[in-house]
Amino acid sequence: MNHKFNFFLLLLLIIPAFNFVHAQNEPGEKIVYYQMEPLDDSLFIKMQQELFIDPPDPKAEIIADLRDPNNQTVSIKGVLYPFLALKPETRAKVITYPFKINLEEQINFGSVFSRVIEKLRIQKVFSPPTLYQISSTLGYINPFLQLFGGEQFGIPIKQDLGFSVGMGTPYSGPMETNIVEANFHILGFYGGVLGPVDAFSETLISKNFNDIYVTSGYQIGYVLPFGNFFEFSYQHITTPPTHSDSVYFTRNDIDALGLKAKVLAGSYYSWELRYPISILGSTRAKFYVAKNLGELHLGFTGRELSLGGSTFDFGFDAMPVSDVRQPEYIFNLLVQKIAETWASSAFSIGPSMILSKNDKGNFGAVSVLFNIRLKVGSSL
Repeated sequence: MNHKFNFFLLLLLIIPAFNFVHAQNEPGEKIVYYQMEPLDDSLFIKMQQELFIDPPDPKAEIIADLRDPNNQTVSIKGVLYPFLALKPETRAKVITYPFKINLEEQINFGSVFSRVIEKLRIQKVFSPPTLYQISSTLGYINPFLQLFGGEQFGIPIKQDLGFSVGMGTPYSGPMETNIVEANFHILGFYGGVLGPVDAFSETLISKNFNDIYVTSGYQIGYVLPFGNFFEFSYQHITTPPTHSDSVYFTRNDIDALGLKAKVLAGSYYSWELRYPISILGSTRAKFYVAKNLGELHLGFTGRELSLGGSTFDFGFDAMPVSDVRQPEYIFNLLVQKIAETWASSAFSIGPSMILSKNDKGNFGAVSVLFNIRLKVGSSL
């Protein structure tokens, strides 16, 4: 029964993302009232620059209404603009834009069964990454600040010189670790400190299923200058955990099931092999295989993916091998555009789930919590 419940819960998290799907329009189909799928960042930015919208949002909701030849308009984030305010070449691109959501689409009784299937024809699934994504010195720049886990928030001071901060590790889920880190970046090199958040430690101990704890330490790393596809790093714990720390971070009642918390000690050599890419118009995405803090990870993370006019983040991380912890699998789904006007792209919120061995000795969901991501800067 527990396995069936967890499988059903997993479907609830994953299936909504695929239900967003809306297809490219049939050749020759004339559509004059439509929402533009945010799959062409350059066109979306160009339109907003011509309308003096600053800063432009590459994932803005744009609706073109060309039904009345004498009163054609475009709506950007709910604000109406005359279509003629755009340059002729830009208007031509809007008219011929291939990824449209027909707002006059006719619905019939059969649409209940056929609409989604008929729309599964998106052609722009994979696209080349951006220049920032493949730069070994600029790849750290990241305008997305996630509350738990995920890529670090990267702040550029001057191109390849900047800082980054992160809550948890890039591979951890909500309330799984007390780690916080801050790093300095220059020319592909980075170095920084690792430290604990005591408030998280106190909360984690009551659960303590596959958690990671740190006392204090530092790390240094380097991204090879060949397209931002390989990074290696070294972590060293400067304050070894004492016996009392180990006791504090351990729950004897679940140790017999092999559910042991990992308390970082000594040194670790870590690396990540990744392939940056754009998927469904995403502004930041990658597939990866990594070894981090003695554990193997593989998965996918994507920012601002677009389907059916909706924008969302999706991430999956599998940890099949660990020196201390049980294997676990993390799913993240963060939905954007839940607010209006400028806030529509400012933040995302959604569920995160960790599947692993629970305190009953069964495989299941050990954590289902909401995660939040803020977009502090413009998409790259």
